Amino acid sequence: MVFANIEYLFLLLLLIPYIIWYIMKRKNNEATLQFSDTRVYAHVPKSYKLYLLHIPFALRILALALIIVVLARPQTTDSWQNSEIEGIDIMMAIDVSTSMLAEDLKPNRLEAAKEVAAEFINGRPNDNIGITLFAGESFTQCPLTVDHAVLLNLIKDVKCGLIEDGTAVGMGIANAVTRLKDSKAKSKVIILLTDGTNNRGDISPLTAAEIAKSFGIRVYTIGVGTNGTAPYPYPVGGTVQYVNLPVEIDEKTLTQIAGITEGNYYRATSNSKLKEVYEEIDKLEKTKLNVKQYSKRQEEYRWFALGAFLCVLLEVLLRNTILKKIP
Repeated sequence: MVFANIEYLFLLLLLIPYIIWYIMKRKNNEATLQFSDTRVYAHVPKSYKLYLLHIPFALRILALALIIVVLARPQTTDSWQNSEIEGIDIMMAIDVSTSMLAEDLKPNRLEAAKEVAAEFINGRPNDNIGITLFAGESFTQCPLTVDHAVLLNLIKDVKCGLIEDGTAVGMGIANAVTRLKDSKAKSKVIILLTDGTNNRGDISPLTAAEIAKSFGIRVYTIGVGTNGTAPYPYPVGGTVQYVNLPVEIDEKTLTQIAGITEGNYYRATSNSKLKEVYEEIDKLEKTKLNVKQYSKRQEEYRWFALGAFLCVLLEVLLRNTILKKIP
């Protein structure tokens, strides 16, 4: 519990002289009705009203205190908080060309890549991670972030057909580099997943790799697909027909990209093979990141205001009923 206007709490000090004044006033009061001799009332039992005599004043003090607390605006909050954590910066470049719908990995290459990518993100809670998608063109699906809940939701929306078809490996790397080049992290990584050969884009894969190297970025390349042929779904009328297409991955270029940037190339013929990348990334040097966390403030004055209202109401009822004064 915090107070937005904490200086108002100093008003509580004013209640002290008010309480002293009340005590002094009670001592100096004279009886309204005076009797020459009160011995006749010496053995009369005390009324319960005598024990309630100071209740209205106590209720008034409590009401004033609660009103002051309301003015101080009590809130529950975590506010903005800067923290320092250990992590690295990672951009995941994922191929979303239509060939990623081939079902040599289950349920298909793209869904398998998304599933393993989500598992990877969950295992790296302290890393800045982003997503770049590429096919015939390239764009950033999510910039670097430590908000992995948002990142995982965006991964679910990744699908083929979002951009023009093709395989622009060089553009995918270049887009990821633009997100990492200004990073202050000591370790900057691109994980590139593709199932084909570069056939589109204005930047060649090797040129993009040289650019990545100039910024100290490592590129880990993954060729997704089995050896030989893979079943690819073709919609025909209202049905889906499967055609076995040859798996053509430019392993030479992917190996060169990894070599230029001091990364590694992996051939993923199954989901389990993708996990080898993570074991390599875990060996990378980590760096400190400044993270700003935010949680929403909630105003909590309502219960204090309701308490003050009930105290005033109860005081008025007591003074006008069982504790009513005779003029």
